[in-house]
Amino acid sequence: MKRLILSLAVAAIVFGGVYGLASSLGVTTQTLGSGNSAVAACQAGALSVSYTTAYDSAIPGYEVSQVTVSGLDTTSPTNCANKGYKITLTNSSNVSLAEATGTTPASGTSFNTSSLATSNVPATNVTGVQVTIAG
Repeated sequence: MKRLILSLAVAAIVFGGVYGLASSLGVTTQTLGSGNSAVAACQAGALSVSYTTAYDSAIPGYEVSQVTVSGLDTTSPTNCANKGYKITLTNSSNVSLAEATGTTPASGTSFNTSSLATSNVPATNVTGVQVTIAG
């Protein structure tokens, strides 16, 4: 019986210590930590993504040569202008096939990247495109 009470007391102390440490972690849009927080998007509207292909004799076959992102908001007070982006091409298992990074334009509603052409990603392997804008 004493062992049970001692075990419960130790468990309560350990849980309390871990809970206290976890509650001291903060999450903001500029830091990474453990927890959750609402992060505002830089625009209300959805983005559209498309890509073009080009024949590559090294594959041989068609590769993704350029990705275009449309619907970008660069005019509202909380816009997505001049922010860092990452575009990831994924396969059916959601595994990254290639990535491109850059900065969104200061004006306009679309941007594209042709740096993915050097990745030689066969177009038949691409089943998804993920776009992240941060900053």
